[in-house]
Amino acid sequence: MTNIEKVKSKVNQAEDLARKIWLAGIGAYGKGFDEAQGQYEKINTEATKLFNELVVKGEELEGDAKEKFQSEKESVKSNVEARVADVRTKLGLDKDESDEKIEELSAKIDALTEAVAKLTK
Repeated sequence: MTNIEKVKSKVNQAEDLARKIWLAGIGAYGKGFDEAQGQYEKINTEATKLFNELVVKGEELEGDAKEKFQSEKESVKSNVEARVADVRTKLGLDKDESDEKIEELSAKIDALTEAVAKLTK
């Protein structure tokens, strides 16, 4: 092998090595890109899954809160109605008792009217 052939061989080897280095760099970039894209897709999938789980949990909590609110609302309404009824009774505003008292007074007035009528005769 002559010197020129040796030099050509060394140049070809250097070109081949440079090309391989270039290809390794491109491959590293591509692999890094693929891994980053894979991580992004994984994170995106997990984030979507987590979001959906949070929505489901929120719906459950909303349902529980509505039930508790309705229960408390009914309890408070019942307590208020009972207290109003007690106050009405204490003040003599209870309709049934008022009607009874009016009937009693009417009967007494009728009895007095009869008594007065007898006395005036």
